[in-house]
Amino acid sequence: MPLNRRKFLEKSAATGAGVAIAGAAAAPAQASERPARRPKRYSLTVMGTTDLHGHVFNWDYFKDAEYSDKAGNAMGLARISTLVEQVRKAKGRRNTLLLDAGDTIQGTPLTYYYAKVDPITAKGGPVHPMAQAMNAIGYDAAALGNHEFNYGIETLRRFEDQLDFPLLGANAVDAKTLRPAFPPYLIKEFHVPGAPPVKVAVLGLTNPGIAIWDKAYVQGRLAFPGLEEQAAKWVPKLKAMGADVVVVSAHSGSSGTSSYGDQVPYVENAAANVARQVPGIDAILVGHAHVEIPELEVVNEATGRTVVLSEPLCYAERLSLFDIELVFTRGGWEVKSVAASLLNSNTVADDPKITKLLSDEHAKVVTYVNQVVGTATETLTTVEARYRDAPIIDLITKVQEDVVKAALAGTEYASLPVLAQASPFSRTSEIPAGDVTVRDLSSLYVYDNTLVAKLMTGAQIRAYLEYSAEYFVRTAADATVDVEKLTNASGRPDYNYDYVSGLRYEIDVAQPAGSRIRNLTYDGAALDDTRQFVLAVNNYRANGGGAFPYVASAKELWSESTEIRTRIAEWVTAKGVLDPKDFASADWKLTREGTPVF
Repeated sequence: MPLNRRKFLEKSAATGAGVAIAGAAAAPAQASERPARRPKRYSLTVMGTTDLHGHVFNWDYFKDAEYSDKAGNAMGLARISTLVEQVRKAKGRRNTLLLDAGDTIQGTPLTYYYAKVDPITAKGGPVHPMAQAMNAIGYDAAALGNHEFNYGIETLRRFEDQLDFPLLGANAVDAKTLRPAFPPYLIKEFHVPGAPPVKVAVLGLTNPGIAIWDKAYVQGRLAFPGLEEQAAKWVPKLKAMGADVVVVSAHSGSSGTSSYGDQVPYVENAAANVARQVPGIDAILVGHAHVEIPELEVVNEATGRTVVLSEPLCYAERLSLFDIELVFTRGGWEVKSVAASLLNSNTVADDPKITKLLSDEHAKVVTYVNQVVGTATETLTTVEARYRDAPIIDLITKVQEDVVKAALAGTEYASLPVLAQASPFSRTSEIPAGDVTVRDLSSLYVYDNTLVAKLMTGAQIRAYLEYSAEYFVRTAADATVDVEKLTNASGRPDYNYDYVSGLRYEIDVAQPAGSRIRNLTYDGAALDDTRQFVLAVNNYRANGGGAFPYVASAKELWSESTEIRTRIAEWVTAKGVLDPKDFASADWKLTREGTPVF
């Protein structure tokens, strides 16, 4: 039966908190057996995935083709299933544990379909494909990711109910009582012949940024304190309960950085901090950052012991392995060594068990995304969108402007000019000339963001643009321009660079960050810093994602729960014809000391 929140709460009333499971590694020793002269040893292998984002198969729904990239990667839980079975066969099924570090039910048309088109929350609705796959593979536990909250708490709770294993989140607490809203931990026993069982505790930690990124769903209901303080609270409890091994599954990167500035007092990417600051942890499965870390050793400041971290590449492209060696000494089990490594999904084929299980769901989604909704007069692409004003991004801003103007019609804000923000999310999106399908538009807007209208002044918009322009690498006026080295200054991702429509401006990349916006005008005149504007902005940015100035604290005039992706599809469907003359505008360009870069 699934280990859901209700079962956890019933159990926690009697035992404290968490989920405890007894697992059998081998038949227990008979009382008459003599102890071995050599110390008893036990080998445990913990397997881990993270940031699956709805990838069951090695399939790109946006391209309607088998997934491929320049590195030769393959993706999908069907591949992971094959790897997991290989490890279980090699190590002994009862000597392994399988974990995930979160971000499971958002990220592909497959997950969107079962959240919105054929929702799992409907009466008699389907079982989520990710639940089906992960149950079939035999996961033991998963940490909550921030994207688990993207479709609201009802969808998350329904998904939780459909799982045969617990969703862990020690730092996801009830906003009023501050009691755990999800099981904080799992304890599993592994029996060893002739020795006491090995107790393995798994502590789940999620990302404090949920309070910002999904504010509309969680505000007043859930709170998300810092990973470090909650690990410091729970790890001693787990040790007191007899845990011989403590593994943390953390939906939090290892860099120690945050994308949301000082809006919440907790670190976004705190996994290495946890290892450094909290004694008693042996290994951490890292998530959230979408980077590949085979093995990272961090020394705990209090004990001097090494904690081993590993982050498998997202989308089920890698499987982390923690090989943990224990010795029974002085009446108890002691961890002697931990080593981490990665297995690559491109080395195996799909598990036929998963293919058979979910072929129908996959086929439904393929049919859905290939629906034709309009016709394009010319090909539109994002290939150069991060450094040239591209019409395909103007399509997003135009749709957002139109939706917000319609929403504010008849209100006291109807007369204010509407500007709109959009980011070049993908470098490979293309809307081809001819038939336009749902998948074409979905590839343009890959996130499930919704739309918000914020009240901003000209001065605030100017500061917003200056912050956005920090995305570009400073390039001297006489230097050769290499577009591959022109963007992503200080590691800023493409999704944290914004166009702003409705204005005209230049970005002088020869100037230092903070002094790059030039010739900023509205309606042909220099921008009035005191004038009020409505900014149509996605909910991630509106809630502080990317730490853009002023927008998070600006007055909210309107918001909705319909995805921007859906609004784009509706706009194109209503038009019938997708013609750049209806949405393209020359708003900005890169310059160096007044001379255009391109």
